[in-house]
Amino acid sequence: MPSTDSWIATHFDDEVRFLQALLRIPTDTPPGNNAPHADRTAELLTELGFTVEKHTVPTADVQAAGMQSITNLIVRHRFSEDGPTIALNAHGDVVPPGEGWSHDPYGAEIVDGKLYGRAAAVSKSDFATYTFALLALKNSGLKLKGAVELHFTYDEEFGGELGPGWLLKQELTKPDYLLAAGFSYQVVTAHNGCLQLEVTLHGLASHAAYPETGVDALQATTKLLTALYAHNELLKTRLSKVPGITHPYLNVGRIDGGSNTNVVPGKAVLKLDRRMIPEEHPAEVEAEVRALIEQAVAQSPGVKLDIKRLLLAHPMTPLPGAAPLVDALQKHASAVFGEPIPTSGTPLYTDVRLYTAHGIPAAIYGAGPRTVLESNAKRADEQLVLDDLRRATQVVARALTELLAG
Repeated sequence: MPSTDSWIATHFDDEVRFLQALLRIPTDTPPGNNAPHADRTAELLTELGFTVEKHTVPTADVQAAGMQSITNLIVRHRFSEDGPTIALNAHGDVVPPGEGWSHDPYGAEIVDGKLYGRAAAVSKSDFATYTFALLALKNSGLKLKGAVELHFTYDEEFGGELGPGWLLKQELTKPDYLLAAGFSYQVVTAHNGCLQLEVTLHGLASHAAYPETGVDALQATTKLLTALYAHNELLKTRLSKVPGITHPYLNVGRIDGGSNTNVVPGKAVLKLDRRMIPEEHPAEVEAEVRALIEQAVAQSPGVKLDIKRLLLAHPMTPLPGAAPLVDALQKHASAVFGEPIPTSGTPLYTDVRLYTAHGIPAAIYGAGPRTVLESNAKRADEQLVLDDLRRATQVVARALTELLAG
Protein backbone atom coordinates (compact mmCIF):
# COMPACT_ATOMS: atom_id res chain seq x y z
CA MET A 1 0.00 0.00 0.00
CA PRO A 2 1.43 3.44 -0.89
CA SER A 3 2.36 5.56 2.09
CA THR A 4 -0.23 8.15 1.05
CA ASP A 5 -2.98 5.49 1.18
CA SER A 6 -2.12 4.51 4.73
CA TRP A 7 -1.90 8.15 5.87
CA ILE A 8 -5.33 8.92 4.37
CA ALA A 9 -6.86 5.84 6.01
CA THR A 10 -5.42 6.80 9.39
CA HIS A 11 -6.67 10.40 9.15
CA PHE A 12 -9.97 9.77 7.37
CA ASP A 13 -12.11 10.70 10.39
CA ASP A 14 -10.34 14.07 10.42
CA GLU A 15 -11.14 14.50 6.72
CA VAL A 16 -14.83 13.80 7.31
CA ARG A 17 -14.97 16.26 10.22
CA PHE A 18 -13.26 18.87 8.01
CA LEU A 19 -15.93 18.39 5.34
CA GLN A 20 -18.75 18.47 7.88
CA ALA A 21 -17.51 21.84 9.16
CA LEU A 22 -17.60 23.20 5.60
CA LEU A 23 -21.12 21.91 4.94
CA ARG A 24 -22.53 23.57 8.06
CA ILE A 25 -21.82 27.07 6.76
CA PRO A 26 -24.38 28.09 4.10
CA THR A 27 -23.13 29.48 0.80
CA ASP A 28 -26.45 29.85 -1.02
CA THR A 29 -25.90 31.64 -4.32
CA PRO A 30 -28.01 33.67 -4.73
CA PRO A 31 -27.72 35.69 -2.57
CA GLY A 32 -24.01 34.86 -2.71
CA ASN A 33 -22.64 36.08 0.61
CA ASN A 34 -19.68 33.69 0.46
CA ALA A 35 -16.84 35.50 2.22
CA PRO A 36 -17.81 34.06 5.67
CA HIS A 37 -17.35 30.51 4.36
CA ALA A 38 -13.97 31.43 2.89
CA ASP A 39 -12.92 32.92 6.24
CA ARG A 40 -13.85 29.72 8.09
CA THR A 41 -12.19 27.54 5.45
CA ALA A 42 -9.01 29.59 5.82
CA GLU A 43 -9.10 29.05 9.59
CA LEU A 44 -9.48 25.28 9.17
CA LEU A 45 -6.66 25.14 6.61
CA THR A 46 -4.41 27.15 8.90
CA GLU A 47 -5.11 24.72 11.72
CA LEU A 48 -3.94 21.94 9.38
CA GLY A 49 -0.61 23.72 8.89
CA PHE A 50 -1.17 25.54 5.60
CA THR A 51 -0.44 29.17 4.76
CA VAL A 52 -3.59 30.59 3.19
CA GLU A 53 -3.83 33.56 0.84
CA LYS A 54 -7.18 35.37 0.92
CA HIS A 55 -8.00 37.25 -2.28
CA THR A 56 -11.06 39.46 -1.87
CA VAL A 57 -12.89 40.43 -5.04
CA PRO A 58 -13.86 44.15 -5.05
CA THR A 59 -17.38 44.68 -3.75
CA ALA A 60 -18.46 46.67 -6.80
CA ASP A 61 -17.54 43.79 -9.11
CA VAL A 62 -19.34 41.26 -6.90
CA GLN A 63 -22.51 43.32 -6.65
CA ALA A 64 -22.53 44.00 -10.39
CA ALA A 65 -22.56 40.23 -10.89
CA GLY A 66 -25.56 39.86 -8.56
CA MET A 67 -23.78 38.56 -5.46
CA GLN A 68 -22.79 40.01 -2.09
CA SER A 69 -19.23 38.92 -1.19
CA ILE A 70 -16.46 36.72 -2.60
CA THR A 71 -13.10 35.84 -1.10
CA ASN A 72 -11.10 33.30 -3.11
CA LEU A 73 -8.42 31.23 -1.40
CA ILE A 74 -5.05 29.99 -2.61
CA VAL A 75 -2.76 27.59 -0.72
CA ARG A 76 0.69 27.02 -2.22
CA HIS A 77 2.92 24.15 -1.09
CA ARG A 78 6.26 23.80 -2.80
CA PHE A 79 8.24 20.57 -2.61
CA SER A 80 11.17 21.88 -4.69
CA GLU A 81 12.08 24.84 -6.88
CA ASP A 82 11.96 22.75 -10.03
CA GLY A 83 9.15 20.56 -11.33
CA PRO A 84 5.54 21.25 -12.34
CA THR A 85 2.91 23.21 -10.44
CA ILE A 86 -0.41 21.40 -10.18
CA ALA A 87 -3.50 23.36 -9.10
CA LEU A 88 -6.56 21.73 -7.54
CA ASN A 89 -9.78 23.75 -7.82
CA ALA A 90 -13.16 23.30 -6.12
CA HIS A 91 -15.96 25.81 -5.63
CA GLY A 92 -17.74 26.59 -2.38
CA ASP A 93 -20.79 28.44 -3.70
CA VAL A 94 -23.96 26.39 -4.16
CA VAL A 95 -27.56 26.74 -5.26
CA PRO A 96 -30.03 27.22 -2.39
CA PRO A 97 -31.22 23.92 -0.89
CA GLY A 98 -34.85 24.20 -1.95
CA GLU A 99 -37.61 21.99 -0.55
CA GLY A 100 -38.11 18.27 0.01
CA TRP A 101 -35.16 17.44 2.26
CA SER A 102 -35.41 14.56 4.75
CA HIS A 103 -32.13 15.72 6.35
CA ASP A 104 -31.05 19.20 7.42
CA PRO A 105 -29.31 20.59 4.29
CA TYR A 106 -26.72 22.19 6.57
CA GLY A 107 -26.65 19.52 9.27
CA ALA A 108 -23.90 17.35 7.70
CA GLU A 109 -25.57 14.21 9.05
CA ILE A 110 -24.03 10.79 8.44
CA VAL A 111 -26.52 7.96 7.88
CA ASP A 112 -25.58 4.47 6.65
CA GLY A 113 -22.19 5.58 5.41
CA LYS A 114 -23.51 8.63 3.54
CA LEU A 115 -22.94 12.27 4.38
CA TYR A 116 -25.97 14.47 3.65
CA GLY A 117 -25.94 18.20 2.96
CA ARG A 118 -25.97 20.87 0.30
CA ALA A 119 -22.58 20.72 -1.49
CA ALA A 120 -21.75 17.32 0.00
CA ALA A 121 -21.06 16.15 -3.55
CA VAL A 122 -20.70 19.40 -5.53
CA SER A 123 -18.22 20.55 -4.60
CA LYS A 124 -17.23 21.15 -0.98
CA SER A 125 -16.46 17.42 -0.99
CA ASP A 126 -13.37 18.20 -3.04
CA PHE A 127 -12.23 20.88 -0.62
CA ALA A 128 -11.68 17.81 1.56
CA THR A 129 -10.40 15.50 -1.19
CA TYR A 130 -7.75 17.93 -2.35
CA THR A 131 -6.75 19.20 1.08
CA PHE A 132 -6.17 15.75 2.51
CA ALA A 133 -4.48 14.47 -0.64
CA LEU A 134 -1.99 17.31 -0.29
CA LEU A 135 -1.59 16.60 3.44
CA ALA A 136 -0.87 12.97 2.59
CA LEU A 137 1.91 14.07 0.23
CA LYS A 138 3.36 16.45 2.83
CA ASN A 139 3.47 13.67 5.40
CA SER A 140 4.59 10.85 3.09
CA GLY A 141 8.32 11.38 3.39
CA LEU A 142 8.61 11.05 -0.40
CA LYS A 143 11.07 13.21 -2.29
CA LEU A 144 8.89 15.16 -4.70
CA LYS A 145 9.54 17.93 -7.22
CA GLY A 146 7.34 20.88 -8.00
CA ALA A 147 4.38 22.38 -6.19
CA VAL A 148 0.70 21.92 -5.46
CA GLU A 149 -1.80 24.77 -5.19
CA LEU A 150 -5.29 24.64 -3.74
CA HIS A 151 -7.73 27.05 -5.39
CA PHE A 152 -10.96 27.30 -3.40
CA THR A 153 -13.25 29.73 -5.20
CA TYR A 154 -16.79 31.07 -4.86
CA ASP A 155 -18.34 31.97 -8.23
CA GLU A 156 -19.14 28.74 -10.08
CA GLU A 157 -22.93 29.10 -9.95
CA PHE A 158 -22.78 32.52 -11.65
CA GLY A 159 -20.18 31.52 -14.24
CA GLY A 160 -16.78 31.55 -12.52
CA GLU A 161 -15.51 34.87 -13.85
CA LEU A 162 -15.05 36.19 -10.29
CA GLY A 163 -13.67 32.85 -9.06
CA PRO A 164 -10.92 31.20 -11.13
CA GLY A 165 -11.44 33.77 -13.89
CA TRP A 166 -10.55 36.58 -11.49
CA LEU A 167 -7.49 34.77 -10.07
CA LEU A 168 -6.18 34.13 -13.58
CA LYS A 169 -6.83 37.67 -14.83
CA GLN A 170 -5.06 39.08 -11.77
CA GLU A 171 -2.12 36.79 -12.65
CA LEU A 172 -2.18 35.33 -9.16
CA THR A 173 -1.59 31.85 -10.54
CA LYS A 174 -0.38 30.08 -13.70
CA PRO A 175 -0.12 26.34 -12.96
CA ASP A 176 1.18 23.72 -15.37
CA TYR A 177 -1.82 21.44 -14.75
CA LEU A 178 -5.30 21.90 -13.32
CA LEU A 179 -7.48 19.30 -11.61
CA ALA A 180 -11.04 20.36 -10.78
CA ALA A 181 -13.93 18.97 -8.78
CA GLY A 182 -15.77 16.06 -10.34
CA PHE A 183 -16.87 12.46 -9.69
CA SER A 184 -14.73 9.47 -8.84
CA TYR A 185 -16.02 7.00 -11.42
CA GLN A 186 -14.94 8.98 -14.45
CA VAL A 187 -12.16 11.29 -15.54
CA VAL A 188 -13.83 14.13 -17.43
CA THR A 189 -11.85 15.71 -20.24
CA ALA A 190 -14.53 17.76 -22.05
CA HIS A 191 -17.73 19.59 -21.20
CA ASN A 192 -20.54 21.58 -22.75
CA GLY A 193 -20.67 25.31 -23.07
CA CYS A 194 -23.62 27.45 -22.04
CA LEU A 195 -25.29 30.59 -23.33
CA GLN A 196 -27.77 32.31 -21.02
CA LEU A 197 -29.95 35.16 -22.25
CA GLU A 198 -32.53 37.45 -20.67
CA VAL A 199 -35.23 38.25 -23.23
CA THR A 200 -37.66 41.11 -22.55
CA LEU A 201 -40.80 41.66 -24.62
CA HIS A 202 -42.31 45.13 -24.26
CA GLY A 203 -45.98 45.52 -25.14
CA LEU A 204 -48.49 48.04 -23.84
CA ALA A 205 -50.49 47.48 -20.66
CA SER A 206 -54.20 48.29 -20.73
CA HIS A 207 -57.45 47.46 -18.96
CA ALA A 208 -58.63 43.91 -19.69
CA ALA A 209 -62.09 45.30 -20.50
CA TYR A 210 -60.50 47.17 -23.43
CA PRO A 211 -57.89 44.73 -24.76
CA GLU A 212 -57.77 46.42 -28.15
CA THR A 213 -56.09 49.42 -26.49
CA GLY A 214 -53.11 47.36 -25.37
CA VAL A 215 -50.35 45.18 -26.81
CA ASP A 216 -50.23 41.81 -25.04
CA ALA A 217 -46.61 40.91 -24.26
CA LEU A 218 -47.53 37.49 -22.90
CA GLN A 219 -49.45 36.58 -26.03
CA ALA A 220 -46.32 37.39 -28.01
CA THR A 221 -44.36 35.28 -25.54
CA THR A 222 -46.42 32.21 -26.38
CA LYS A 223 -45.35 32.49 -30.04
CA LEU A 224 -41.73 32.85 -28.92
CA LEU A 225 -41.95 29.82 -26.63
CA THR A 226 -43.42 27.72 -29.45
CA ALA A 227 -40.49 28.67 -31.68
CA LEU A 228 -37.88 28.02 -28.99
CA TYR A 229 -39.20 24.60 -28.05
CA ALA A 230 -39.60 23.60 -31.70
CA HIS A 231 -35.92 24.49 -32.17
CA ASN A 232 -35.03 21.69 -29.74
CA GLU A 233 -36.14 19.15 -32.33
CA LEU A 234 -33.45 20.50 -34.66
CA LEU A 235 -30.86 20.55 -31.87
CA LYS A 236 -31.48 16.86 -31.16
CA THR A 237 -30.08 16.06 -34.60
CA ARG A 238 -26.71 17.72 -33.83
CA LEU A 239 -24.94 14.84 -32.14
CA SER A 240 -21.64 15.15 -30.31
CA LYS A 241 -18.84 12.65 -30.82
CA VAL A 242 -17.73 13.05 -27.18
CA PRO A 243 -18.80 10.13 -24.93
CA GLY A 244 -21.12 11.37 -22.18
CA ILE A 245 -22.44 14.27 -24.25
CA THR A 246 -25.43 13.82 -26.56
CA HIS A 247 -26.75 16.96 -28.27
CA PRO A 248 -27.41 20.67 -27.61
CA TYR A 249 -30.55 21.74 -25.77
CA LEU A 250 -32.45 24.94 -25.08
CA ASN A 251 -34.29 25.45 -21.81
CA VAL A 252 -36.52 28.34 -20.72
CA GLY A 253 -35.94 28.40 -16.98
CA ARG A 254 -37.92 31.44 -15.86
CA ILE A 255 -40.79 33.65 -17.03
CA ASP A 256 -42.06 36.83 -15.37
CA GLY A 257 -44.86 38.96 -16.77
CA GLY A 258 -47.98 41.00 -16.21
CA SER A 259 -49.12 43.04 -13.26
CA ASN A 260 -52.65 41.87 -12.39
CA THR A 261 -55.45 39.60 -13.59
CA ASN A 262 -57.47 42.52 -15.01
CA VAL A 263 -54.61 44.10 -16.92
CA VAL A 264 -53.37 43.22 -20.41
CA PRO A 265 -49.71 42.38 -19.69
CA GLY A 266 -47.40 45.04 -21.02
CA LYS A 267 -44.12 43.26 -20.32
CA ALA A 268 -42.74 39.72 -20.17
CA VAL A 269 -39.23 38.58 -19.27
CA LEU A 270 -37.77 35.17 -20.12
CA LYS A 271 -34.46 33.69 -19.03
CA LEU A 272 -33.15 30.89 -21.20
CA ASP A 273 -30.22 28.49 -21.17
CA ARG A 274 -28.74 27.08 -24.39
CA ARG A 275 -26.27 24.24 -23.82
CA MET A 276 -23.73 23.83 -26.60
CA ILE A 277 -21.69 20.73 -27.37
CA PRO A 278 -17.88 20.94 -27.68
CA GLU A 279 -18.13 20.85 -31.48
CA GLU A 280 -20.18 24.08 -31.61
CA HIS A 281 -18.79 27.60 -31.92
CA PRO A 282 -20.19 29.93 -29.21
CA ALA A 283 -20.49 33.02 -31.43
CA GLU A 284 -22.41 31.06 -34.06
CA VAL A 285 -24.72 29.61 -31.41
CA GLU A 286 -25.52 33.04 -30.00
CA ALA A 287 -26.20 34.47 -33.45
CA GLU A 288 -28.55 31.59 -34.24
CA VAL A 289 -30.52 31.95 -31.00
CA ARG A 290 -30.82 35.73 -31.34
CA ALA A 291 -32.06 35.40 -34.92
CA LEU A 292 -34.63 32.80 -33.84
CA ILE A 293 -35.93 35.10 -31.09
CA GLU A 294 -36.08 38.15 -33.36
CA GLN A 295 -37.99 36.26 -36.06
CA ALA A 296 -40.53 34.89 -33.58
CA VAL A 297 -41.20 38.24 -31.91
CA ALA A 298 -41.51 39.97 -35.30
CA GLN A 299 -44.78 38.01 -35.73
CA SER A 300 -46.34 40.17 -32.97
CA PRO A 301 -46.80 43.76 -34.22
CA GLY A 302 -46.19 46.44 -31.64
CA VAL A 303 -43.94 44.33 -29.40
CA LYS A 304 -40.44 45.65 -28.81
CA LEU A 305 -37.59 43.32 -27.96
CA ASP A 306 -34.50 43.51 -25.74
CA ILE A 307 -31.98 40.67 -25.53
CA LYS A 308 -29.31 40.72 -22.83
CA ARG A 309 -26.54 38.16 -22.56
CA LEU A 310 -26.19 36.88 -19.00
CA LEU A 311 -23.47 34.27 -19.59
CA LEU A 312 -21.38 32.84 -22.38
CA ALA A 313 -19.40 29.87 -21.10
CA HIS A 314 -17.28 28.23 -23.76
CA PRO A 315 -17.13 24.44 -24.04
CA MET A 316 -14.06 22.66 -22.71
CA THR A 317 -12.09 20.48 -25.09
CA PRO A 318 -8.95 18.52 -24.14
CA LEU A 319 -5.58 20.24 -24.54
CA PRO A 320 -2.78 17.98 -25.84
CA GLY A 321 -0.66 18.55 -22.72
CA ALA A 322 -3.31 17.05 -20.43
CA ALA A 323 -2.30 13.45 -21.24
CA PRO A 324 0.06 12.91 -18.25
CA LEU A 325 -2.58 14.14 -15.80
CA VAL A 326 -5.41 12.15 -17.40
CA ASP A 327 -3.30 8.99 -17.66
CA ALA A 328 -2.20 9.18 -14.02
CA LEU A 329 -5.77 9.67 -12.80
CA GLN A 330 -7.11 6.80 -14.89
CA LYS A 331 -4.37 4.41 -13.85
CA HIS A 332 -4.66 5.04 -10.13
CA ALA A 333 -8.46 5.30 -10.11
CA SER A 334 -8.71 1.94 -11.85
CA ALA A 335 -6.35 0.42 -9.27
CA VAL A 336 -8.11 1.91 -6.23
CA PHE A 337 -11.67 1.24 -7.43
CA GLY A 338 -10.90 -2.15 -8.94
CA GLU A 339 -12.60 -1.39 -12.26
CA PRO A 340 -11.75 0.47 -15.47
CA ILE A 341 -12.28 4.21 -15.04
CA PRO A 342 -13.14 5.78 -18.41
CA THR A 343 -12.62 9.26 -19.74
CA SER A 344 -15.76 11.07 -20.80
CA GLY A 345 -17.41 14.39 -21.37
CA THR A 346 -20.15 15.95 -19.28
CA PRO A 347 -23.16 18.01 -20.35
CA LEU A 348 -22.47 20.40 -17.48
CA TYR A 349 -20.36 23.49 -17.89
CA THR A 350 -17.65 24.19 -15.31
CA ASP A 351 -14.97 26.65 -14.25
CA VAL A 352 -12.36 24.43 -15.91
CA ARG A 353 -12.93 26.18 -19.23
CA LEU A 354 -11.43 29.32 -17.69
CA TYR A 355 -8.15 27.50 -17.06
CA THR A 356 -8.00 25.81 -20.47
CA ALA A 357 -8.67 29.18 -22.10
CA HIS A 358 -5.35 30.25 -20.54
CA GLY A 359 -3.64 27.22 -22.07
CA ILE A 360 -3.55 25.19 -18.84
CA PRO A 361 -4.11 21.44 -19.46
CA ALA A 362 -6.91 20.19 -17.22
CA ALA A 363 -9.05 17.30 -16.11
CA ILE A 364 -12.08 16.93 -13.85
CA TYR A 365 -11.96 14.32 -11.09
CA GLY A 366 -13.01 14.15 -7.44
CA ALA A 367 -15.21 12.56 -4.83
CA GLY A 368 -18.69 11.41 -5.79
CA PRO A 369 -20.77 8.69 -7.40
CA ARG A 370 -20.95 7.65 -11.04
CA THR A 371 -23.31 10.44 -12.07
CA VAL A 372 -24.55 13.82 -10.92
CA LEU A 373 -28.09 12.45 -10.61
CA GLU A 374 -27.03 9.74 -8.14
CA SER A 375 -25.64 12.37 -5.78
CA ASN A 376 -28.84 14.49 -5.83
CA ALA A 377 -26.63 17.49 -6.57
CA LYS A 378 -28.78 20.64 -6.77
CA ARG A 379 -31.75 18.60 -5.51
CA ALA A 380 -33.04 17.60 -2.07
CA ASP A 381 -30.95 15.19 0.02
CA GLU A 382 -27.64 15.75 -1.76
CA GLN A 383 -25.31 13.07 -0.47
CA LEU A 384 -21.80 11.65 -0.61
CA VAL A 385 -20.83 8.04 0.04
CA LEU A 386 -17.93 8.35 2.46
CA ASP A 387 -16.12 5.41 0.92
CA ASP A 388 -16.07 7.32 -2.37
CA LEU A 389 -14.52 10.28 -0.56
CA ARG A 390 -11.76 8.12 0.89
CA ARG A 391 -10.98 6.38 -2.39
CA ALA A 392 -11.01 9.58 -4.43
CA THR A 393 -8.58 11.14 -1.96
CA GLN A 394 -6.28 8.16 -2.40
CA VAL A 395 -6.46 8.44 -6.18
CA VAL A 396 -5.65 12.16 -6.20
CA ALA A 397 -2.73 11.65 -3.82
CA ARG A 398 -1.34 8.81 -5.91
CA ALA A 399 -1.70 10.77 -9.15
CA LEU A 400 -0.01 13.82 -7.65
CA THR A 401 2.82 11.63 -6.37
CA GLU A 402 3.41 10.26 -9.87
CA LEU A 403 3.35 13.70 -11.52
CA LEU A 404 5.66 15.20 -8.92
CA ALA A 405 8.07 12.27 -8.71
CA GLY A 406 10.45 13.82 -11.20
